[in-house]
Amino acid sequence: MMEKEEIFSKVLRAGRRTYFFDVRATKADDYYLTITESKKFTNDDGSFHYKKHKIYIYKEDFAEFKDILAEMTEYIINEKGDEVISERHQKDFKKEYDDETPGVTEANLKSPESFTDIEFDDI
Repeated sequence: MMEKEEIFSKVLRAGRRTYFFDVRATKADDYYLTITESKKFTNDDGSFHYKKHKIYIYKEDFAEFKDILAEMTEYIINEKGDEVISERHQKDFKKEYDDETPGVTEANLKSPESFTDIEFDDI
């Protein structure tokens, strides 16, 4: 399926991720929004490739989408602040646990026995 050319576009570059916001037209010449996340990956030989994920948002969903997006981003900022907390952004970031963390043993982590086996026939 060939997509129509963009009517209005914005790009957000965020490290190795790029977000494309594109207004496109339907066959009936109404507008909708696509948001594409593109991640850059390096191959073993040093060349690059990109993985893309796209979502389509139509006008009838705009109000609810906008409300939920605002609610979710507000929740995150209220709970964790707007400072980035991650291994990538902070050189002194400490994981909650890793293989070398004292006091963390396999017994502290979820064991395979704590998971439930599900057969596809159960679904």
